[in-house]
Amino acid sequence: MSTSESATTILIHLAGGVALLIWAVRLVRTGAMRAFGASLRHALQAFTRNRFAAFGSGIAVTMVLQSSTATTLLVSSFAGRSLIGAAMALAVLLGANLGTSLAAFVISMDLGWLWGLCLAIGVVLYLSNEAMERARNIGRVLVGIGLILLALIELNQAAAPLAQSPTFRILLSALGSEPLLAVLVAVAATWLTHSSIAVILLIATFAASGLFPPATALTLVVGANLGNALIPVLDQLGSPAAQRRAAVGNLLTRLVLALIVLPFVGPLSNGMLALPTLDTRLAIEFHVALNLVGALLFLPFVGPISALVGRLMPDKETADSVVAPRYLDPNALDSPTEALACAMREALNLGDRVELMLRDTMTLLEKDELKLSRAIAQADDGVDTIHESIKLYLVQVSRNELSEEESRRLLEIITLITNLEHIGDIIDKNLRELAEKKIRKRYTFSPEGLAEIREFHQRVASGLVLALNVFATRDLTLARQLFAEKAVMRDAERRATESHFQRLRSGRPESIETSAIHLDIIRDLKRIHGHIASIGYPILESANVLRESRLMETKEARARQEQGALVPAPHSGA
Repeated sequence: MSTSESATTILIHLAGGVALLIWAVRLVRTGAMRAFGASLRHALQAFTRNRFAAFGSGIAVTMVLQSSTATTLLVSSFAGRSLIGAAMALAVLLGANLGTSLAAFVISMDLGWLWGLCLAIGVVLYLSNEAMERARNIGRVLVGIGLILLALIELNQAAAPLAQSPTFRILLSALGSEPLLAVLVAVAATWLTHSSIAVILLIATFAASGLFPPATALTLVVGANLGNALIPVLDQLGSPAAQRRAAVGNLLTRLVLALIVLPFVGPLSNGMLALPTLDTRLAIEFHVALNLVGALLFLPFVGPISALVGRLMPDKETADSVVAPRYLDPNALDSPTEALACAMREALNLGDRVELMLRDTMTLLEKDELKLSRAIAQADDGVDTIHESIKLYLVQVSRNELSEEESRRLLEIITLITNLEHIGDIIDKNLRELAEKKIRKRYTFSPEGLAEIREFHQRVASGLVLALNVFATRDLTLARQLFAEKAVMRDAERRATESHFQRLRSGRPESIETSAIHLDIIRDLKRIHGHIASIGYPILESANVLRESRLMETKEARARQEQGALVPAPHSGA
């Protein structure tokens, strides 16, 4: 094999090892989040009574998740909803910094023999527990750990020949002579991979293979540590200030720590190498020491630091009309069950908004308040916003591996929000405009006509409440009742139309001038009920109790009638 072919093979192995390492770390994180996500969230909330308990919970949760970024996003979400104080949130993140360095320390130990065992147990757990989601996700975690260990072995083997390459040494020497460049490279690499553990393990592997001197390795570790704090800040740029403060405070502490340590990386590396107990994992142990010093330095001052960040990032006054989803937690996306529960709560919130729009429409028809018409139009804009947010959230959830039950629930949520959005459009574009037309032309419904509209509207509003209950409970009896209401609504529409035409024949002036508006309102309310009934279809279909079409029912009924006509009627005894 030629030199160029050998170099190409080494680089391919190196690239594959890096990719496997990044993917394996993500596999561990997603598996841990799906298996223990709810428990970890509760632990973070429960153990924040004081800074030391908060610090310890940050270490524990991050070692399980293998990601301080995931912990930071969780804590930021809690802080944004005032579930945890700013100072305690920062204490948790200081613990998360140490937790991620301890996770890298444990993984980097000489456990090369363990990868096969982790993979074997992990695959068995994953494949043999299709009905037990937690066991499958624990298997996913073990597979991820096995792949991390395998990736480190591959990286060690690929990096060793590169240490003898003069060209590669010249390229890496530039990092040693330019500390700022080395920090920026490590920050960029950490942000691109979204994993400081992967970058730290990579730095440690290259340093142990002699690809760059110890001082350069420590500089890169400082950069990776800084980059890891930058990730959640950038990921939450559009979030409220209260949600971003903890991450910004954590970034500030790491920046100060980097400025303190960087001028002394040369003497520090020489001093650490002189220690008799230190092994070749210099970068790993320096990473632990760096975050331990950071915790000791800043933990006593989490209160003043949080207050400073609060002054730098005050809350912005927001108008009451600004609508945003309440329950779509981005930190739950790695756990489909929890994410679908969040989407379900938001979908019910959307249903409450549409129900209020529907009731306000009847008030508008009765009281002729143009101000209320504008409020209904604004409410529809909010419905569109939340519908779009839920839809995009569900797209992200669908990228996970979903069970059959989770896929069914996702379809039910999509069906609900789609029909609710259509109902909102009918209210805004049709019923509201009909009401405004009535107001502008100063029309008045006859008492009988208004009573009919009110009764028909009440049936539709009750149907919407029933549909939301069907969605929430998935009760088959309620779903059957919702479906049966379609026939009742057809009869009610027919009766209302007949009554209206009777008033027209009698020459009632109010009925004549409001005829078109009256009939259009009944028609649009009937359309709304059609969308309401559709909400129960996925539940009926999953129970296999929904007929293919009403047309088929009609044909079957007609066939039975014709068959009955051919049978002679029984003779009476008279």
